[in-house]
Amino acid sequence: MTDPKLIAALAARLRDAEASRAVIEPVRGQIAIDDIATAYAVQQANVDLRVRNGERIVGRKIGLTSLAVQQQLGVDQPDFGALFASMAYGDGEPIPLSQLIQPKVEAEIALVLERDLTHEKHTFVDILRASAYALAAIEIVDSRIQNWDIRFVDTVADNASSARFVVGSRPVPLSQIDLAACAMTLSRDNNVLSRGNGAACLGNPLNAAVWLADRMVQLSTPLRAGDVVLTGALGPMAAVKAPGTYTAQIDGLGSVRATFTA
Repeated sequence: MTDPKLIAALAARLRDAEASRAVIEPVRGQIAIDDIATAYAVQQANVDLRVRNGERIVGRKIGLTSLAVQQQLGVDQPDFGALFASMAYGDGEPIPLSQLIQPKVEAEIALVLERDLTHEKHTFVDILRASAYALAAIEIVDSRIQNWDIRFVDTVADNASSARFVVGSRPVPLSQIDLAACAMTLSRDNNVLSRGNGAACLGNPLNAAVWLADRMVQLSTPLRAGDVVLTGALGPMAAVKAPGTYTAQIDGLGSVRATFTA
C-alpha cells in the first residue's frame, strides 16, 4: 500500500530540485526498486500540482523503449511521463541552458492524434487511424537525480526524466512513411553524435504507441485528440555540455533543431 506522506515528501524533493536546479540522491533509497506504483504516484502528485497551478498537459512521452536500456535498468517495460505546454519549444527556438541541470538530447518520432484512443486493447490500426501525422522531434531529457544515477523507480518518479521537447514543422501522414525503417542522425555542428532508426524503438514506434494507449486507458486518462506522443528514442542520447544547435534528421520527416543558449 502506498504511503501518502512518503509520496508527498518525494514529490516535493523532486519539485524543489527542478526549481533550484540542484540534484538530489536517488529516490530508490526510499522506494523499493520494484515499487512501481509508488513511483508513479510520486510522478502524478507533481503532475496534478502543475495542472492545479494552471499548466496544460499537451501529451505524453514514452521512455525506456530501447531493450538495451531496459536490461540496464532491470525492467521489461517502457515508462511514460506527462508533457506540458511549458516544455514545448519551436524548431530552432532558443532553449536556455540555465533552466536545466544535466540535459541530454535524443531524436524521436512524434505522433499528433486526431482521435481519442479509448479501447482497453489497441492495435496498430487503431494508432494509424487516430494519428493525424508524424513529426521529427528532439526530446531534451534531464534528471533531477545526481549524475543520472537512475533505476526504473527513479526515472518514473521524476516524470520519466522529462524536461523540454522540440517538434519539426513538416507533418507527414503515416501512410507516407515507414516508421520502422526510417534512418536517423543526430548531430551538432555537422559532427554526428548518434545514429539509429525506427526499429530501435521497440521494433517500431507504433509498438510504443500501442503500449502507451493501453496504459493510459488502464489509468483512466486516455490519450485524446490533439495530444502529442513522443514515441521514444531512435538511437543513443547525447549529453548537452555547452550552448549550440543539435539537429535531428529523420528520413521522410526532415529535420528539427534544438538550439541551446547560455
